[in-house]
Amino acid sequence: MTDTPALPAVSREWHLASRPVGWPKPEDFSFVEVDVPQPGEGQVLVRNKYLSVDPYMRGRMSDAKSYVAPFEIGKVMQGGAVGEVVASNAEGLSVGDHVLHFFGWREYAAVDAKNAVKVGPTAIPAVKVDADIEAVPLSAYLGVLGMTGLTAYAGLLRTASFKEGDSVFVSGAAGAVGSQVGQIAKLKGASRVIGSAGSDEKVKLLVEEYGFDAAFNYKSGPVSEQLREAAPDGVDVYFDNVGGDHLEAAIGSLNEGGRIAVCGMISLYNNTEPAPGPKNLARLIATRGRIQGFLVGDHYDLQPQFVQEVAPWVASGELKYRETVVEGIENNLEAFLGVLRGDNTGKMIVKL
Repeated sequence: MTDTPALPAVSREWHLASRPVGWPKPEDFSFVEVDVPQPGEGQVLVRNKYLSVDPYMRGRMSDAKSYVAPFEIGKVMQGGAVGEVVASNAEGLSVGDHVLHFFGWREYAAVDAKNAVKVGPTAIPAVKVDADIEAVPLSAYLGVLGMTGLTAYAGLLRTASFKEGDSVFVSGAAGAVGSQVGQIAKLKGASRVIGSAGSDEKVKLLVEEYGFDAAFNYKSGPVSEQLREAAPDGVDVYFDNVGGDHLEAAIGSLNEGGRIAVCGMISLYNNTEPAPGPKNLARLIATRGRIQGFLVGDHYDLQPQFVQEVAPWVASGELKYRETVVEGIENNLEAFLGVLRGDNTGKMIVKL
């Protein structure tokens, strides 16, 4: 094992204390101190620098059958993280390397080297960019160049079968995924991109910074009416992050052959009773429309292509992104609750 700099004796981490019913409450979680782990054979010890909190984590707090195992009661939770290797017992990773892994919600993590991906300029040697890729901060690998970005890329291009000239509607468009969906659509020749967001400030951001053709505040009136006004000629693609009235509105505005990619339905995550579905599903018959859900984990084969195409956009500033940064692991839970409330603009990041 490589030499290890002096490390603290304890690491702080968040455990799930009980399964939330409805909105998560502070008493559903515990913030504890544990011994700093030692890396076993084939492992590295990572001091986390940035943690990701995401809407899907709410689903893992439930024990309902799902596509991924639930968080365990009394055990540390998980999530995307970027950190620095501070001890290595594995070939290929050295002290000082920065890695992306999935053991967030904690300060220190012992990670199998096979589950740690080196990030930074050396991680994307095939990408030839004029701008200096070193200017991209480490936190970007949790968002615009990480799972968030790949979600936007795969959902739009593969699941929704986007093609040049399509009109695209994105709900939750000021969020980390939605903002990238709209920008990628514009960069690839969309005829019109419309976004919804939950405040006038976010609407302004979508149009003035991210280049959306139109945007509206879904709290200002019925979504269906605002969408018809923003997209009088209908939409060919709907990228769904919200569900509920947004999905119903999109079906109502869907053009013939339209496609809907369902990434998330944040409006339903904390419901304690089943929510009614859209009342106009029969319209899919007339439009020959398609709805398809997707998981980013099914599309990691696109990762090299994604980085090859998107990294130069990020480095050149063609693709813009925002981060909402919360300081301190002790505020990890509040940052997560903020995502559910829609407090973030762009990717919510916790900086340790």
